Formats: sequence, structure tokens, C-alpha cells
Amino acid sequence: MEHEEHIKLLGKTAAGDQQAFASLYHATSAQLYAVCLKMLHRKEWAEDATQEAYVNIWHNAAEYRSGLGTVLTWMVSIARYRSLDMLRFDNVRNEQNIDEKSLLSEDDKQHLSNTAKQNLNLYLDELDDLQKQAIHLAFYRGLSHQEVTIHLAIPLGSTKSMIRRGLLSLKRCLTEQSKESSLTHLG
Repeated sequence: MEHEEHIKLLGKTAAGDQQAFASLYHATSAQLYAVCLKMLHRKEWAEDATQEAYVNIWHNAAEYRSGLGTVLTWMVSIARYRSLDMLRFDNVRNEQNIDEKSLLSEDDKQHLSNTAKQNLNLYLDELDDLQKQAIHLAFYRGLSHQEVTIHLAIPLGSTKSMIRRGLLSLKRCLTEQSKESSLTHLG
């Protein structure tokens, strides 16, 4: 019975009925908020994600197709996607001027010898701040090239070549370091 009521309210919402939308909100908001909170672990972010999900629901109510699942399932997916967007973008929005110390985790640093750390720091010093940030966003935050492009406000081709050149430099650095390490152990 609940699903039929949601379909009726969503249909009226698609026609611009604000009362129906308010009723739909009251019937489902606790569930959508719970999904957002579980994903985001922060009350204020979950509130924002829930609100933005409902704005999206209001604008896209006519897009719902009953053959693809219940209204609640459709609404939850909108809230989930909004939460994922926030995790991808809002967590990195305030990152500026990432330095070389933040490129490696403490576990990574512990596994490197002092020589390796010095070599890696020399490599990182060769990169400009934008290149460091692009590599950090792509490999330590898991952003796609397109997402890095949006975050840094630079062309996609520049992002790809910047990351590629940085990784080639790192590879050269690590290859040289590995050769030196092998020669030291042999001698």
C-alpha cells in the first residue's frame, strides 16, 4: 500500500503539486537521511545531501519509471548518488597546495629507507604544485582524470599529460633508486 501512495504523491509532484511533494517528503525523508548519514558520517553533510536529493526529486519526478523499482528505491538511489558526489568533490574542494609530505601515507614512509626518502623528496621537489596536486587527487583520492580536471579547472589533456609526466618522473626516480640499492647490496 505504501508504494501505491508514493506513486500517487510522486505523480502529483511531477505535475507541480507542492502539497503532494511535502507529503512525500514527510513519508520518506527519515529513510533518505539515514542513507546519507550512513554514507557521509557527518550530520551536516547528510542534511545537505538529503536536501539536494529532494530538490533533484522535485525537478525529476516525471522521470520515475515504475518498471525499474519502487518510488522509495528510486529516491534512495538519488540520495546515494548525491552522497557519493559529496564524498568525491566536497572532501577535496578545500585541498590547496598539497605538499610532498601528504603524498605518502605514514605506512608508505616507514617502508622507505632514508636514501629512498631523500630521493623521493628530490623527485617531489621537481614537480610544480599543480602537478603534485593532480597526482595526489588521482592516486590518493581516487578521482578520475575528468574529476581532477574539474577540481583544478584545467583542460583534460593538460591533466592527463601532467599526471603522465609526473608518473614517468617517479618511475625514473624509483628505477635509479632500485639500481643504486642493488649495487649497494652486491658490493
